[in-house]
Amino acid sequence: MKKIFKNYKQTIILLGAIIIGGIIGFIFKEDAVVLKPFGDLFINMMFIIIVPLIFLTIASSIIKMEDTKRLGKVMSRIFIVFIITSVVAVVIGLIGTSFTQLVSSGDVKEITRLFDYSARIDTELNLLDRTVSLISVNDFSGLFSKDNIIAILVFALMFGTAIRMGKNKTKKVKELVLELNEIMLNLIKIVMYYAPIGLGAYFAALIATYGGEIALGFIKTFLIYTVVSILVYIFLYSLYAYLGGGKKGLKSYWKNVIPPTVTALATCSSAASIPVNIEAVKKIGVSDDIAESIVPLGTSFHKEGSVIGSVFKIMFLVHLFQADASIFKIALVAIVATLLVSAVPVGGGTISEMMILSMMGFPAAALPILTIIATIIDAPATVLNVVGDTSTSMLVARSTDGIDWNK
Repeated sequence: MKKIFKNYKQTIILLGAIIIGGIIGFIFKEDAVVLKPFGDLFINMMFIIIVPLIFLTIASSIIKMEDTKRLGKVMSRIFIVFIITSVVAVVIGLIGTSFTQLVSSGDVKEITRLFDYSARIDTELNLLDRTVSLISVNDFSGLFSKDNIIAILVFALMFGTAIRMGKNKTKKVKELVLELNEIMLNLIKIVMYYAPIGLGAYFAALIATYGGEIALGFIKTFLIYTVVSILVYIFLYSLYAYLGGGKKGLKSYWKNVIPPTVTALATCSSAASIPVNIEAVKKIGVSDDIAESIVPLGTSFHKEGSVIGSVFKIMFLVHLFQADASIFKIALVAIVATLLVSAVPVGGGTISEMMILSMMGFPAAALPILTIIATIIDAPATVLNVVGDTSTSMLVARSTDGIDWNK
C-alpha cells in the first residue's frame, strides 16, 4: 500500500487539491474568483519554462541517440504497426467522444473574455502559407515565444542534428545542452511543488465562474475515458492478439498480460513497466529481438492510451469554446502531439499539451484544463500505453516471422 501511494503520491495530491478547489468554488461562488491570481502564477511559471523545456528536451533526445545497426525488416514492421494501431486509437477516441458533449460552455462570451480567445482563421493565407508560418518564424527572437511551439520543435530537431554532425568537434556543446536539460527538469520539479496550490486555485476560479458545468465535464470525461479504456483493453487488444497468434496466441496473451497491467497500475509509469513487459512479451513467444525493440520504442512512440486521451482533450476544448474543427485535423493533431514528442513527466506531458493548444489554435491559458484531464485519466491511459505494446508485439511477430511464429 505504501509503495502504491509513493508511486501515485503526486497524482493523489493534485487530485486532492483539485477537489478542494472545486468545493471552495461551489461554496463561495463568485467570491472564490479572488483565488485566480494563485492559479495565474502557476500558469505563468509554466509559460516561462515551456520554451526552453521543449528546445532542450528535443535537442537532447536527438543528441543521445546511439548509432545502432539497422534492424531492417523488424524495425519497418514495428513502425508500420505503430502507425496503424495509433490511427485505430484515434478513431476509437473520436467514437468515444461522439455520443455526448463532454462539457457545456455556458456563456461563450464570458469564456472568450476570460481566455482571450476567438476562433478566427486567416482566410488570406492558403494551406502552404499557414504551414510555413506554423513551422518557422521570420526572426530568431520569435523562437522565444510560447505562440510558436511547432517552430521551436523544428529548430530543436535541426539544432540537435547539427550537434551530432559535428561529432567530437561539438562535444562540449553536447555536454552543455545535456546539462542544461537536466537543469530544466529540476526546475519542473520545483514548479510542480506549487502545482497543487496553483491548480486548486485555478479550479476554484473555474467553478466560481462557470458553476458545476465544467466540474461535471471533468467527471464525464473521466468516466467515458475509463469505459473506453476497459473496452479497448478487453476487446481491441484481444483482437490484436488473435490476429497475431490465433487461438493459441490469444490464450498465451491473457496468460501473460496481467503482470504488465498490474505494474502499469501500481507505478503509473510506462518506463517502469518496460522490464516486466519485455518478459511478458517473451513468454508469449515473441522472439527476443522483437521484444527488446518494440517495448522500449513503444514507450516513446506507441502510446495508444495517450492518443485516445489527446482526442478527449481536444474535444473537451472544442466543446468548451464551441470551436469548429474537422475530424482530420483532430486526428492529425492527436497523433502528432502524442507520438512525435518526447514524454516529459509533468501533468501527462506538458509539451504534448502545448502542441495541442498551438496546432488547434486554442489559448495557451487553457493549459491547466488539459493538465487536469491528463491527471484524472493518467492511470487507465498508462495501462493502455503499456499493454498496447504487449498485444501489438504479436502483430509484429506474425508480420516478421510468419503465421507459425508461435509454434
